[in-house]
Amino acid sequence: MIRITPPTPDAPPTTTVNDLIRASAARNPDRLAVVCGDTSRTWAEFDARVNRVANALMAMGVAKGDRVAMLAPNSVAYAEVFIGTLRAGAVITPLSTLAASEALEKMLADCGAKVFFLAAQYRDLAAPFLGNIPARTVALDFDGDFPTYESLLADAPDTDPGVPVTLDDPCNLIYSSGTTGTPKGILHNHWMRAAQMSRVGPNGYADDDARTLISTPLYSNTTIVCFLPAMVGGGTAYLMPKFDARGYLEIVQAERITHTMLVPVQYKRIMDVPDFDDFDLSSMRVKFSTSAPLRADVKRDVLARFPGKLIEYYGLTEGGGVTVLIADEQPDKLHTVGAPAEFSEIVIIDPQGNPLPPGAVGEIVGRSPTMMSGYFGRDDLTAKYIWTDPNGTQFFRSGDMGSFDADGFLVLSDRKKDMIISGGLNIYANDLELVLLDDPDVVDAAVIGVPSDEWGETPLGLVVLRGGATRGADEIRQAANTRLGKSHRLSAVEIRHELPRSSIGKILKRELRLPYWEAAGRTI
Repeated sequence: MIRITPPTPDAPPTTTVNDLIRASAARNPDRLAVVCGDTSRTWAEFDARVNRVANALMAMGVAKGDRVAMLAPNSVAYAEVFIGTLRAGAVITPLSTLAASEALEKMLADCGAKVFFLAAQYRDLAAPFLGNIPARTVALDFDGDFPTYESLLADAPDTDPGVPVTLDDPCNLIYSSGTTGTPKGILHNHWMRAAQMSRVGPNGYADDDARTLISTPLYSNTTIVCFLPAMVGGGTAYLMPKFDARGYLEIVQAERITHTMLVPVQYKRIMDVPDFDDFDLSSMRVKFSTSAPLRADVKRDVLARFPGKLIEYYGLTEGGGVTVLIADEQPDKLHTVGAPAEFSEIVIIDPQGNPLPPGAVGEIVGRSPTMMSGYFGRDDLTAKYIWTDPNGTQFFRSGDMGSFDADGFLVLSDRKKDMIISGGLNIYANDLELVLLDDPDVVDAAVIGVPSDEWGETPLGLVVLRGGATRGADEIRQAANTRLGKSHRLSAVEIRHELPRSSIGKILKRELRLPYWEAAGRTI
């Protein structure tokens, strides 16, 4: 496998998350470890059940390095299987519940999972391929044609199997949500996950009363970068099977939550709860945001009304460059995603691979201690995403466009593939979206490139209007175009009831573009 060599921090990791979580259980046996709805486990109970999971997997023939797949909503059982798989020395492979059956079958075939845990609510999604996969299926929360989760645990010992796991061993495999071909499997090793644990102490995860609320799905790296620190810190992780803004606020208030990770669309929905200001959120100490840029106006609202620090991370599941914005300490930089994190290096390059100066927009390439091992079984694809500087140092191509301001803060422009080329000019959809979102009648917006006989492609605005808005699409377009340069003006605006988003809030632009390009008989 092609390996991207990460930079080494001054204090490189020496202990795996496995051993760090073992230590948490020994340190806090009577404290709650995981809570989901009415189900909870103390650290002693959780540790014993994690051991049972590990021993059950080994009894089913799972060996060190084998993949164990999961298709389920957040639950206490999910947390047990996640950590139990790592304790068995295997590779947890959480699958997206938003993927199509065909894509899920390809993921399972690609990773060669030995065991597949399936929740009841996704039986119909899995039904088309269950007879085609070699993995042994385990029914997580239902009775049927498969062994049940609880029966496996009942027959397994609760003693630690003691499987030796090193920092070089694979830890987890996360599949991209690609809609064509075989989705890419992003492999992380234990060194990468252990390197992320440097944030545990500084961010307060190890505080005696740390309580982390997790409302994004555990198959997402966004969630994992919050879940594992909560486990390593020895606090309590509260899991929401499905996010809703009011339910989130109720949990924060009732359970005195101190930490949380949210994606931008969740922040917006939470802040828009009519009686948001009536909730007691004073326990909150640190709020994180990632997966997509958090709009500056939403950041300002969060800083004004939602207690605790607000920290925004920019990075990819694959790793590479990482930036950090501590919003409450850098209020004049809310339009950025922050400055490079410690030991993180980021370069902006042009299409020919030449470094660009501050202020120039280009592709973001980066490297940091938290980089993937590579795309699983795809050295060719891994090599495609590597940029090497004149000194021979490897960086990962992000596919994102951006620039550094004079102070070294990163300003995102767009995904490279979402850039619109109209009449030979580059148009960054993000620039147009910000203008649309500044309209008081617009609550959500996306700009996509659609076919144009005259220009090749042209920008189309898709907007969601606030309740009670009376203006039409053309009025919204005209208002936006008065603020845009002639070459960047919207050709049209369409009103939608909602915009399609992934489970972590990213607008699915390919899904939006596809009908227009298919209608024109062109491919994207």
